[in-house]
Amino acid sequence: MKKITLSIEGMTCSACSNGLEKYLNKQEGVEEANVNLVLSNATIKYDEKKLNQNDLDRFVKEAGFKSVGIYKFELEEKVSNKEKIKVLVICIVSLITFYISMAHMWNLPEVPLFACEKNPLNYAILLLFLSSIVLVFGFHILKNGYKNLIHKTPNMDTLVSIGVLSSYLYSVYKTYLIANNIEAISNAMSLYYETVAVVIFFIEIGKYIENKNKNKTKDALKKLVTITPQNAVIIKDGDEKTVTLDEIKKGDIVICRPGEKIAVDGEITEGETHIDESFITGESIPVKRTIGMKVIAGSINYEGSIRYKAEKIGKESKVSEIVKMCVEATNTKAPIAKIADKISGVFVPIILVIAIISFLVWIIASKDFSVAINAFVSVLVVACPCSLGLATPLAIVVSTGVLLNKGILVKNAQCIENAGKIKNILFDKTGTLTNGKLKVSKIINYSEEKEEDVLKYVASLEKKSEHPIGKAVIEYAKEKQSMIVAVKGFESIAGEGIKGFIGKDLICVGNRKMINGLNIENNHINDEDEIANDGNSIMYVVKNNNILALIGVKDVLRNESKDLITKLKGKNVNSIMLTGDNEKTANIIAKELDIDNVISNCSPKEKAQKVKEYKENGITAMCGDGINDSISLINADIGIAIAEGTDVSIDSAEVILLKDNLIKILDLMDVSKKTIKVIKQNLFWAFLYNVCMIPVACGIFKHWGVEINPMIGSFAMMLSSLIVVLNSLKLKIICRGA
Repeated sequence: MKKITLSIEGMTCSACSNGLEKYLNKQEGVEEANVNLVLSNATIKYDEKKLNQNDLDRFVKEAGFKSVGIYKFELEEKVSNKEKIKVLVICIVSLITFYISMAHMWNLPEVPLFACEKNPLNYAILLLFLSSIVLVFGFHILKNGYKNLIHKTPNMDTLVSIGVLSSYLYSVYKTYLIANNIEAISNAMSLYYETVAVVIFFIEIGKYIENKNKNKTKDALKKLVTITPQNAVIIKDGDEKTVTLDEIKKGDIVICRPGEKIAVDGEITEGETHIDESFITGESIPVKRTIGMKVIAGSINYEGSIRYKAEKIGKESKVSEIVKMCVEATNTKAPIAKIADKISGVFVPIILVIAIISFLVWIIASKDFSVAINAFVSVLVVACPCSLGLATPLAIVVSTGVLLNKGILVKNAQCIENAGKIKNILFDKTGTLTNGKLKVSKIINYSEEKEEDVLKYVASLEKKSEHPIGKAVIEYAKEKQSMIVAVKGFESIAGEGIKGFIGKDLICVGNRKMINGLNIENNHINDEDEIANDGNSIMYVVKNNNILALIGVKDVLRNESKDLITKLKGKNVNSIMLTGDNEKTANIIAKELDIDNVISNCSPKEKAQKVKEYKENGITAMCGDGINDSISLINADIGIAIAEGTDVSIDSAEVILLKDNLIKILDLMDVSKKTIKVIKQNLFWAFLYNVCMIPVACGIFKHWGVEINPMIGSFAMMLSSLIVVLNSLKLKIICRGA
């Protein structure tokens, strides 16, 4: 199966996207199709043995729309100048049309040559000419409406097209009567040319504002797309050469000087520096990068010239992968979206039926064609499937961008809906709740020597050892700026420790067995037991047969782990720790974190089984970082992976914490709750608008003086969509402090 995302033209409302989606899903060879109204694209999963891109383009065309090739996020323009000019022309001509047609009603100054009562024919012909100009500029609405009607996917454009053409043709007929001097003044008074112009104007201005605001929801993704530099300097045949990003190949050595951006993902081969990776991790403090460490395209080199080997270029880069995942996330549907989809699917046909019934009722009741056509057109233009269709996808797009800015990458919309309803979170221990690598956690110094000197002795010896405990001490010594000095006569004693001479002093580093072998009196067994019971591995430091210190090394908790568990308890979320470690080690960590539920000696298969069991009691998330967590991540309602984890765990998860900060889980839950609240508000206003306005447009309340005409109806329809757009955009504000 292959997946492709196509850019689609011609979609204006949810009836369009729903119709196209249904049509694509019916085609043989298409496994799944998701159409995104907000991003104007379609993500299609298909059997490449049966279909190719040309077939998919043809399906889109058959459904009444146009495929313009592979969706390229970075090539989108916010609002073209051509679009602005079109809206401006429609605006000016519509206002002139409106003034000329209404001046005599509001006692405003009239142009004598085109006065309604003095020169009805000139008046009618001018309005015909002006409204025809608006029809030409708004012809795409009529074209889309017609295409969608014949393809049995009627949409908002279909409603507007029928209403506008009915008004226009009715007015042309009246103009014909005026030209033949048949009740000229009376017929001039019942022209609907201004309705044609003003309705199209409100539709166009509504779409213009809507598209402008919808593009604001993509800002976070656009920042990622444009974050990489245009050019870079590579080493070519021993010389430096400036090239474009497209010219960089895997294996090329790239130079990055202070203040410049990293061009492609790679590995440092020369130099060291501090790099700002905040655009991806959200971490404002630059991180140190030295030889052998990875660099990410788009990050900023703060200091020091470095050289790095290009590893991932173009679509393979981390930035491109994140953008792709975000676009795909907005193309999936949250369960709540299905409500609007089902309603939108039958909405337009129902409105057409209501409009026809309204026309027939009023033609019979009033025997006045003008009154009947007014009700017919009003119902068609006042109905708004747009607001229903935008209610969910717009909020999802905004929240995806908000989460990305917070360092949380979400792969699908269902996660955003479910995250706020999490009841259980199962955590892997090693590498998730803990740092996943050994660190010095405790030093008890029994000598008069400084701690830096004690660390110097141990680190210098361990530099010659490959033991992971030794590496932990070396890293800690670097943090404390302890020197590494020369060691002579180094010797490793299996099962006991290491020893060697630093200067004239014999330094021994090892366990209790080594101390016993040296026949040294050990008065520190109680301290050793206390540190060991806290989950530490123990190292004695001996200088010339005198015990200098005890060092405890263990896999320490992440700084934020305890705070996270405490806050989850406050939200009544059940935290469970899963680990393959033994019961004693697991309980030590659990006690430190105040986690009540601990499952130790757990195999990957058993972890997955536990996830399934907890799912029966509510929405369950799994948070892990290793290959052994991948099955559990897939089985959970929400799989959460840490960016520093393995590629397998990241691929298996639906949420990736780019900042490697577990506390971001709380942000995910908070943004989820606020997003669902906004979606429900959007749906409420969209339903309320249609429930209130359609009966008024039908003329049900006309007896009590409550009625609307097509112009007011089109304005109200524009406002309903605008309210949904603005309400979705407020997520950027209310989630700022999440």
